[in-house]
Amino acid sequence: MEWIYLIAAGFLEITWAVALKYTEGFTCLWPSLITGAAMLGSIYLLDISIKTIPIGTAYAVWTGIGAAGTALIGMAFLGEPRETGRFFCILLIILGVIGLKINF
Repeated sequence: MEWIYLIAAGFLEITWAVALKYTEGFTCLWPSLITGAAMLGSIYLLDISIKTIPIGTAYAVWTGIGAAGTALIGMAFLGEPRETGRFFCILLIILGVIGLKINF
């Protein structure tokens, strides 16, 4: 169950990172509330997951999901560059996360 919490924490990290773009320095109410709630939820679920998953593994998976997911959303919906090198590097992050899960 802790791995499900960890994956959910990673998706909440994606949520707050994308929402942060729209807060305009935390002057826009709804994006700011979404950012704050997603941050709190992400940290809470990470905390639950580290009760059985080693912190190094959990943190690497959490940040990997957040980094790869946010980069993919940026490329798909926010007009960020879609270069082959970027996709390759994101693939490496994803493979690293899978490797950590398999070797845990």
